[in-house]
Amino acid sequence: MQYHSTRNNNICVSSAQAIKQGLSEEGGLFVPETFPKVTLDEISSLSVKSYNERAYFVLSKFLTDFSDEDLKNCITNAYTKEKFGTDAIAPLYKLNDKVYFLELWHGPTCAFKDMALQILPYFLTTSMKMTNEEKEIIILVATSGDTGKAALEGFKDVNGTRIIVFYPDNGVSEIQKLQMVTQRGNNVSVAAVKGNFDDAQNGVKKIFTDAEYKALLDRNGFKLSSANSINWGRLVPQIVYYFSAYADMLASGEISIGEEINVVVPTGNFGNILASYYAKKMGLPIKKFICASNENNVLTDFIKTGVYDKTRRFHTTISPSMDILISSNLERFLYDLSGCDDKLITELMTKLNTEGKYEIPDSIKAKMQELFDADFCDDKETMSAIRKTFENGEYVIDTHTAVAKSVYDKYVSRTGDSTKTVIASTASPFKFNQSVLIALEDYNYVMGKDEFELLKLLRDKSGMKIPESLAELKDRTPIFDTVVAKEDMENTVSDFLKVE
Repeated sequence: MQYHSTRNNNICVSSAQAIKQGLSEEGGLFVPETFPKVTLDEISSLSVKSYNERAYFVLSKFLTDFSDEDLKNCITNAYTKEKFGTDAIAPLYKLNDKVYFLELWHGPTCAFKDMALQILPYFLTTSMKMTNEEKEIIILVATSGDTGKAALEGFKDVNGTRIIVFYPDNGVSEIQKLQMVTQRGNNVSVAAVKGNFDDAQNGVKKIFTDAEYKALLDRNGFKLSSANSINWGRLVPQIVYYFSAYADMLASGEISIGEEINVVVPTGNFGNILASYYAKKMGLPIKKFICASNENNVLTDFIKTGVYDKTRRFHTTISPSMDILISSNLERFLYDLSGCDDKLITELMTKLNTEGKYEIPDSIKAKMQELFDADFCDDKETMSAIRKTFENGEYVIDTHTAVAKSVYDKYVSRTGDSTKTVIASTASPFKFNQSVLIALEDYNYVMGKDEFELLKLLRDKSGMKIPESLAELKDRTPIFDTVVAKEDMENTVSDFLKVE
């Protein structure tokens, strides 16, 4: 399997090279040249397999230059009961006869990013060996909250790598911030950026495409890569858990083989929902993709109108990991819908960069709207979804999963669609304990209480166990306190690497 750039079809690299490099030289994203097809019989066979066996089934079709031994080693080391607290790795919770939550937050940092970022370091170190890379790999990450900690945890003390995470100052939850600034490891660095996530993400992209700066790093023995979902090695593991969810539904008799399901994903950077779309391209029976946004509803407007316009007010919400106006992985989706038209994608992304907006052709818009539905909700509706889900099923969801549940309820009300539906549950409610408790009780309930008192209150209210990785933050001392202007991100990297 070879990989092309979304902005230059002539670029053709192996999966190992795509993973090591992260982003194509001209700023495009790597995509597989074809999508392997799977049969219903093969999907049916997954129902009796473990998560790791399901992962091998999917990943082996994309990472064809990895040996069986290397790939199985990556999977075995990444997905363990010790790390995820359950043999299921990504268990499916049945709320009622129509709704199932795919719990993607059982990993070490309590968010869905662990599903990919526990395996990416193994992909990367394997890729380095396969491509005879001798330079030290520098992982640059922009995070809206969850990717940062998951990447730090995955790459800490990994030989041959260093990792630098940038997060928006005052743009993440207190727990998310504590997770990052207390990170241990001899190869890690964390800095807040004055601005929002898009400022941090644009700053990282600017470094990746600065030829002069990359030449400087090269002379000093460094090579850039990414742990954001622009890296194919971050995206491809996410395809696995949609196959796994369907297999679990087969195993429990909830559906019959070939029966279509709907998928709802709370969406910011478009990577998680793109993975489900790729699963459908491979043959997974998915009827409708429902893209759920918070008040930063740029994707909702795009799917409804075909116009992507980032020139709008930025909202800081109680679902901060979705506070994004530039959805990077949308580029991969449009490349696919356009029939791999790299010239069109280059034109659209240039317009986004220079004018802040673009409009896709009607033919592509029609294809998108046939597959996708989209809606959004505000913080009040998010709170309501948390409360109603608990009252109706005594099941506690976080603020991002609640966005998806709210949008799903609107979709059913509007369409009457009774198709069985999997909702991607992307974070533990404990990561957003204050907002969840306000939804379940009221503001007075949380007033004057610190994060760790809130964790205990949510434990008592939900009957769930406090994740150990969050409880232990109480005894951690912050290590990083750097706050930089978005214009100084490159200098921050240089200072960390001690290059001039």
